[in-house]
Amino acid sequence: MILTESKPVEEIIERLGNEKNIFFLGCGGCPEGAETGGVKVLEEMKGTLEEKGFTVTGIINVDFICQKALVRSRLKPRKSEVDAADSLLIFSCGLGVQAASEVVDKICHPALNTNTFGGITGIWQGKERCDTCGNCILDKTGGICPYTACPKLLENGACAGQSKDKCETDPDRDCGWVLIYNNLKRIGKLEVLEEFIAPRDYRKTLPTEKLRSSRLWAYDEEAAE
Repeated sequence: MILTESKPVEEIIERLGNEKNIFFLGCGGCPEGAETGGVKVLEEMKGTLEEKGFTVTGIINVDFICQKALVRSRLKPRKSEVDAADSLLIFSCGLGVQAASEVVDKICHPALNTNTFGGITGIWQGKERCDTCGNCILDKTGGICPYTACPKLLENGACAGQSKDKCETDPDRDCGWVLIYNNLKRIGKLEVLEEFIAPRDYRKTLPTEKLRSSRLWAYDEEAAE
């Protein structure tokens, strides 16, 4: 299970900015187990945002958002609702946000942060990877994680070593920031690159004391014995 927690409502509203028409995409997998997803959570957030003057164009809960083919098939009959939205609010781990960002041509805002159990657990059979950093910024990087796409973990653009769109650490590896640029260009959101991303808080990459004293941590420890 991948552990997620809800972002503060104030942060979500700030990230949405002037985007007033929002489509909700929820994951019925890990977030439901962590009680940060599911129909009830989405409906509660819908009420909260509507009180703040937002319009929710539609809500859908997909079994596993990290399965892109499944997301495509479920969103196809809801195309008009997605088209009417300025952006999507994604209730999933970082893998789901990355997968959704590849499927739709709109900014996908993470409603959740993905927390660590003490190592990279966000691994799927696709190319998406989640570093479980505890502060998801995928809406600022075109749905591509700079921490897993860039070996140097650069947060505000490519280094001087990239050549012909390839990473200097591996000539067969695409530069993560070129991928980010191309994805933002695809959805017409290059202005997002003008936003400064604050330095990473590495304290969030370690299991918190609260998590280590929780039942979830105890169950995981028992399963490992």
